[in-house]
Amino acid sequence: QVQLVESGGGLVQPGGSLRLSCAASRSIFSFNAMGWYRQAPGKQRALVAAIGTGGTTSYVDAVKGRFTISRDKAKNTVVLQMNSLKPEDTAVYYCNTASPLGPTADYWGQGTQVTVSS
Repeated sequence: QVQLVESGGGLVQPGGSLRLSCAASRSIFSFNAMGWYRQAPGKQRALVAAIGTGGTTSYVDAVKGRFTISRDKAKNTVVLQMNSLKPEDTAVYYCNTASPLGPTADYWGQGTQVTVSS
């Protein structure tokens, strides 16, 4: 079973920054748009940022101007730089494919916990 491995989460104060990374096989990154999803307690998992194979990016309104998604083809990683973090950003963050059909069920990893609290 293929999984994507997320890392970089932690506890940070409001206004702080974190950098999340997602590692997987070259075949996944080379042929798929990739995205970062998050699931807060009591809420459904939702896409927050996506990047196409050509580098085009998109964000939900709640994170625009604060989060930046990028992909490193040499390292087969997708990175989410999160700045100006807010308590409402607290969630488990996952990466997965982000095609028009959505994420790939077999690719979900363990995620990485992000907690924003003073």
